[in-house]
Amino acid sequence: MATSAFFLTKTFYLHSLSKSTLSISFPSTIPLNKFNSFSLKASKMDDSEIKEVKEESVNNNNNNNNKNNNKFEKKIFVAGATGSTGKRIVEQLLAKGFSVKAGVRDIQKAKSTFSDNPALQIVKTDVTEGADKLAEAISDDSEAVICATGFQRSWDPLAPWKVDYYGTVNLVEACRKRGIKRFILISSILVNGAAMGQLLNPAYIFLNVFGLVLVAKLQAENYIRKSGINYTIIRPGGLKNDPPSGNIVMEPEDTLSGGSISRDQVAQVAVEALNCEEASYKVVEIIATPQAPQRSFQELFSSIKQK
Repeated sequence: MATSAFFLTKTFYLHSLSKSTLSISFPSTIPLNKFNSFSLKASKMDDSEIKEVKEESVNNNNNNNNKNNNKFEKKIFVAGATGSTGKRIVEQLLAKGFSVKAGVRDIQKAKSTFSDNPALQIVKTDVTEGADKLAEAISDDSEAVICATGFQRSWDPLAPWKVDYYGTVNLVEACRKRGIKRFILISSILVNGAAMGQLLNPAYIFLNVFGLVLVAKLQAENYIRKSGINYTIIRPGGLKNDPPSGNIVMEPEDTLSGGSISRDQVAQVAVEALNCEEASYKVVEIIATPQAPQRSFQELFSSIKQK
């Protein structure tokens, strides 16, 4: 029993510490290499055939333009972008072709964290400074917000409330000011531990020693749910920096009281939730186990019913 409590405590202690528009324009005319290819064929074609080849080339160009621009129309704003989970979210968004606006408190840290990428914009952001300043940072070129913030240990007993509650509320209000309709929050399992009968769970006790952080997170969740914004609240188990070692298990809210998951998988769930309609207006809890079957994200999110 003591060994189990130590494992849970260690796992959730790690969890508690966590925390442009690129405009792709393709030329409206056919590139030079296309003209060279076209000119070689032209001598053997009549006028109608030449016209058909030219139109096909232009149409293919436009189709590629539209296909690529679908992801680059607006940015995804990531709050807490240099955190252990936040930076993985940024990296996965970029890898999938999204434009990203990384909201960070320390610009120099962000520059050393991320490689140069034309699809990445870094902006100074502090979620505790209020909705107006956040709205300025988010601006009109963002279409969704992912919140991966988390308080850092300090002598300030109110730090969890300033970041995990008021900071999240400020982000939601900033979204309202900008007309942003999509909000994804990285929260934690056991936030509603009291209602689950988990008051004596060592992890629940340990985490709440730090300024009642789980209570603060739960209040932030409740605010989001009442805001009218299209939300996905992701409650991971104990966060691991190791690469994934099992398949994702996704359960409804207030179900899981233990377990762990790689931060890479948490980031993956957050990114996939952006384009998965089944993720809308849902609270999901996630861990990973080697025994779990591999399922698509559509299957995972579809298995969770809205409350």
